[in-house]
Amino acid sequence: MNAHTSGLHHVTAIGGDPQRNIDFYIRGLGLRLVKKTVNFDNPGTYHLYYGDDAGRPGSLMTFFPWQGVPQGRIGAGQSTSTAFSVPAGSLGWWRDHFAGLGVASTITTDDSSEERLSLRDPDGLQLDFVASSVTDPRDPWDSASVPADFAVRGQHSSVLTVNEPAGTVRVLTEDLGLRVVSERGDRIRLAAGDGGPGNIVDVIADRTAQPGLTAGGTVHHIAFRVPDFATQSAWRDQLVDRGFAVTAILDRQYFTSIYFREPGGVLFEIATDTPGFDIDEPLLELGRGLKLPPWLEPSREDIEHAVPPVALPVENNPAFAAVES
Repeated sequence: MNAHTSGLHHVTAIGGDPQRNIDFYIRGLGLRLVKKTVNFDNPGTYHLYYGDDAGRPGSLMTFFPWQGVPQGRIGAGQSTSTAFSVPAGSLGWWRDHFAGLGVASTITTDDSSEERLSLRDPDGLQLDFVASSVTDPRDPWDSASVPADFAVRGQHSSVLTVNEPAGTVRVLTEDLGLRVVSERGDRIRLAAGDGGPGNIVDVIADRTAQPGLTAGGTVHHIAFRVPDFATQSAWRDQLVDRGFAVTAILDRQYFTSIYFREPGGVLFEIATDTPGFDIDEPLLELGRGLKLPPWLEPSREDIEHAVPPVALPVENNPAFAAVES
């Protein structure tokens, strides 16, 4: 196939209490809430998007937070770990930062080029912070809670755990255009684009792993980048011709999406880079108001009564961040 993704677009997970989720990802990780909207397929719950100052593809982590959601099980057929890129030498600061928040973390060295800090968010989601010898040129969000010298630059990589890796690797290479860059033990690393942070997927083969149960504290899907609608439409046709059950192209307001499952069971999305998150509110005001797509706007009053009220920390205000930094 001719289609090649340029890297990761976003990862979407399921959380519990939305206020706790907001506090952790803004104050704990120093990310910006770039959009407060609802799950378009189930508008009784929020859809929260976190990322850099503009919510650029490759910086995004998103959540469906449900009050009282049952706990899921991390296992085969899922993206089992989401890694963020941070500067070399910063993991000691992050360990102390999370300790101050009452969050335990562990630092490990994968090899001479990567150091990793691992922890779980308040819902049990597995997160990693990767300090690589490869410089990440992306600018961080200017957060009040995390100094720029240590701040998250965006996504680093995602881990996919499957019982049998061959089919998953085949889809990633033949249908998404990634390439295998290393194999070590039960881990196969693939990369898109320049192979730097934000373009990496690790496939772990665990033939004894139980199937994952998608609920609280688990990843719902992982999304890959495509530049525009026309490319996405052509790519969808090719995937259908290859025998995949692919959804129609869905309007997500800030991008369009298609979804399909790879043979290992992981739900993949292909999402466009355009139009972006500033189409319905100015860049400086991203994430402040509840934004709804035009087809849900007539139900705004019902939706606002269905979702719990939440408050944004001042860290999400760029004027405050600029003063504090």
